[in-house]
Amino acid sequence: MTPPVTTAIVVSYYTGPRLKECLYALASDPAVTAIHIVDNGNPESMRRWLHGFADARQGVKLIDAGGNIGFGPGVNMGAEGAADGHLLIINPDAVLKRGSVEAMAEAMAGAPAPCIIGGRIFDTHGIEARGPRRRRLTLWRALTSFAGWNTWTLEKTPAPEGAVPMDVVSGALMFTRAEDFRTLGGFDEDFFLHVEDVDICRRAHEAGGSVIYTPLAGALHYGATSEAPARRVARNKADNLILYFRKYASNPFERLLISVLAPLLRFAITFRTPGQG
Repeated sequence: MTPPVTTAIVVSYYTGPRLKECLYALASDPAVTAIHIVDNGNPESMRRWLHGFADARQGVKLIDAGGNIGFGPGVNMGAEGAADGHLLIINPDAVLKRGSVEAMAEAMAGAPAPCIIGGRIFDTHGIEARGPRRRRLTLWRALTSFAGWNTWTLEKTPAPEGAVPMDVVSGALMFTRAEDFRTLGGFDEDFFLHVEDVDICRRAHEAGGSVIYTPLAGALHYGATSEAPARRVARNKADNLILYFRKYASNPFERLLISVLAPLLRFAITFRTPGQG
């Protein structure tokens, strides 16, 4: 049986040379059928390289977003026109491990739809990064995690040997059916950068679907390769966390509590991050 089409979606904003490693790995993987590159903004030299990369290969589509529209909206744009089958969402500074598409497809088999699969994300030392396995996000977990007491992410806990249900997986390496992505309405475009993965995993659960993590799939994630200032990225993360809690507040008391705690959360995230911006 011919395996389903898998379209990889890569959204890039001033990613740097790691983008080339990401794309070469995808182009050489026999399980990746097509690549949709969404250019959210890159130097002219990289734009020329991307055009050459796309022109030289079948199945590679370069999409000009017309500016930095954000990660979630960029992924949604990349998913438009993708063939039925699977979508592989991967960060532009991540290098896919060979065999990961097959492992994620196997983890998906028989799981309730809409289904989202995540994999192991690791650094250059082979150490699991922060965030590919996460508990459900609560205000308490956000406050304690960013204050230095991690109660949210699970990378310090023993890794599973195979595919397991998970509350949240990372948008840096995410696999789903194109049909499921459409059913969920894609990423919520109100989230410019960060937390869109937390949100779509929650919506998949609430729709009666499933979120699964498999350590048999993975990607090397360099991280911090974008030229965007670290403090600005941290502010985006803080603002999107606050947006998430406001979106899912179930009563006036929760909305009031979020308003009161929002400055503390913003401070904890922004000023624990080095850098200018």
